[in-house]
Amino acid sequence: MGQLRGPVVTMLLCPGQGAQKVGMGRDLAERFPAARDTFEAIDEALGVALSRIMWQGPAEELIRTHNAQPAILAHSAAVHAVVKDRLQEVAGAAGHSLGEYSAYVMAGSLTPTDAARLVRRRGELMLEAGQARPGAMAAVLGLPTEEVEVACGEAGTADEVAVAANLNAPDQTVISGDPDAVARAGEGCKTRGAKRVLPLKVSGAFHSPLMEPAVAGLAEALAAVQFDDPGIPVIANASARPVSTAVDAVRQLEAQLTAPVRWADSMQVAAGLADEVTFVEVGPGSTLSGLLKRILPSPASITLGTANEVEAFLT
Repeated sequence: MGQLRGPVVTMLLCPGQGAQKVGMGRDLAERFPAARDTFEAIDEALGVALSRIMWQGPAEELIRTHNAQPAILAHSAAVHAVVKDRLQEVAGAAGHSLGEYSAYVMAGSLTPTDAARLVRRRGELMLEAGQARPGAMAAVLGLPTEEVEVACGEAGTADEVAVAANLNAPDQTVISGDPDAVARAGEGCKTRGAKRVLPLKVSGAFHSPLMEPAVAGLAEALAAVQFDDPGIPVIANASARPVSTAVDAVRQLEAQLTAPVRWADSMQVAAGLADEVTFVEVGPGSTLSGLLKRILPSPASITLGTANEVEAFLT
């Protein structure tokens, strides 16, 4: 979707969970050897035919957290393997939730195979935390984030929490926590004028205190891989600031499990990394490009997810 003309400074964006769909990435593997090699390497590293699940489903298997996360990362990594030599000046990268791991692949901090193993383990840990203490999430549309945060505070009790978990755009926030508290917070948002409150199909209360049991296991997994300093700034979800060292990156990824995704703030920071930035969404779908339009005035962006989009970019 679109092409880069002339010298352009780019900001790479990597999608998160929810972007998966059956058939994802198959056209890339059929048309580009570098993409096919990436999928094969990740399958081998995981010891799972992930690409078969991606291309053939069933959807019920693909959407499982420990499959969806590495599938989306694999798709982003495959696209990047094809286009990386043609990208011009790259100002930085950012990824939404699990997409932050994809961003570190593009920054040279992680190999695609190590990153895939990490996010599969991350998905397993998040699933286990969700089974131990079931949670809920809901998207709130048409209400300022500050109002959502107030509603969450009023909905919480000593035993049940509701928090603003994904600060996606000034008027789009996802709440997360214990099911009853999330329901109360949703009603509070409607009372304050939210246009819609949409329950999400998730296996746990992501980016909330309910994910705390997963932190130790993720820290162990992160410590077991080679994690290099990023070659370009990566804007962390938890802090909405650029990360330039491996030590800080690991710390931010650990914090990310229970901290909100500060996506709107991250995009404001990204836009300030250079005078004129073109955002390039690398991976399945166009969700992040859509959010950009709600965050920044007239952002320049393209999506690179399908073989046709990649081919148009390369020609």
